Amino acid sequence: MLKTTAAGFGYLAFAAMAHEAAAKEAAANPLSAKASHFPAKAKRVLFLCMDGGPSHVDTFDYKPKLLADHGKPSSRGRFSGAKLLGPQAKFQKRGQSGQWISDLFPALAKHADDLCLLNGMATDLPSHPQAVLQMHCGIAQFPRPSLGAWTLYGLGTENANLPGFLTLSPAPQQTSANYGASFLPAIYQGMKIGNGAFALGGPTGGGDSTRVSNLKNSRRSTDTQRLQLDFLQSLNRNVLEADGANPGVEGAIESYELAFRMQAELPKSLDISGETKATQELYGVDQQATERFGKQCLLARRFLEAGVRFVEVTAGGWDHHRNLKADLDRNCTAIDKPIAGLLTDLKQRGLLKDTLVLWGGEFGRTPTSQGDDGRDHNNKGFSMWMAGGGVKPGITYGKTDDYGFEAVENRTHIHDWHATILHLLGLDHEKLTFRYSGREMRLTDVKGEVAKGIVA
Repeated sequence: MLKTTAAGFGYLAFAAMAHEAAAKEAAANPLSAKASHFPAKAKRVLFLCMDGGPSHVDTFDYKPKLLADHGKPSSRGRFSGAKLLGPQAKFQKRGQSGQWISDLFPALAKHADDLCLLNGMATDLPSHPQAVLQMHCGIAQFPRPSLGAWTLYGLGTENANLPGFLTLSPAPQQTSANYGASFLPAIYQGMKIGNGAFALGGPTGGGDSTRVSNLKNSRRSTDTQRLQLDFLQSLNRNVLEADGANPGVEGAIESYELAFRMQAELPKSLDISGETKATQELYGVDQQATERFGKQCLLARRFLEAGVRFVEVTAGGWDHHRNLKADLDRNCTAIDKPIAGLLTDLKQRGLLKDTLVLWGGEFGRTPTSQGDDGRDHNNKGFSMWMAGGGVKPGITYGKTDDYGFEAVENRTHIHDWHATILHLLGLDHEKLTFRYSGREMRLTDVKGEVAKGIVA
């Protein structure tokens, strides 16, 4: 206990001043909720990222002509002479909307009337590193702020004790740029939870998907940590007073404060033991094939419900150059029940109406075969889908040609996808800018049009 000596009074005075400074910083918190440019249809985003490029012609883009011409040589450009490979599963019309969805997704198909299928997607390059970077950051050449960072920068977050942008188990080949802030203030970058995307359908072993390093301090009490942090922050503020604005120091101050608050809040969000047995079964947490992705989806719902603005969940292993039929079946089984359970849960809780759910990978696959049982990369036409958050439910938007090589109707480039996501969040993609390197930068660069045909 501190004694009432001159030194003691000095220490108490320092602590009081430090707390007052911390309170002022909290009042000017760059993560606090902000007004959108216009009334928003969505308040939060959940991106289910299928790393590797899932095959559109086997999942959501039904091509009867491809089925009829299975095994015949293609006459299409660079694919001339390659054998056409028919869909690896049957398709059926689903729901009252009659959307074509393959038998690989029996549980998700029951939500056909909630889905907006985007079958005219396109991106610039058929190479994983570039396409993944463009899907996240809007440009394939070098890192820029990610979609999640721009969202957080534009809207802030609704829970000051949790990061506003979380990425769960990003794939090992996905660099931090895909959830980074680049030239935006560092406080807007995503926080990684887990140690890398897992093999879909595999056992739980092989890594903790909820691991967060240094979340608990075993050596110091909360009060002692607060005093230590106040002293450290006073040193950081001295640097700012002496040198002026410094984004690195400002980011450190904000990150330290958030990290301190997270110690109490984050463990509670990561603990699903309080969820009912019925809820865990809904997500498939009780079954080996769906356990890991089901848990990720359940955690995502908990974070969204707690006020996190943007959550990304990654499932790897979609790069099917070989073993297409077996691996695709395993992957779809691993995500089908969890995603269906997620949509059901969000709807039951009244969250789906203002939660924008995104599903897809960086590109699709070729309608021709690679080897006997595989498909190569295809960036000119592929499928993604959206649900909730102000999109028209039960519609298919966009179309590829008769075989699925290329988008030919309502083509939606990744720039357009980004512009539409921001629009649903009440943000004008042309006005959401940050001045850097002498010009106003934005997620969509100088391109992008809102796909108004899918906006409810």
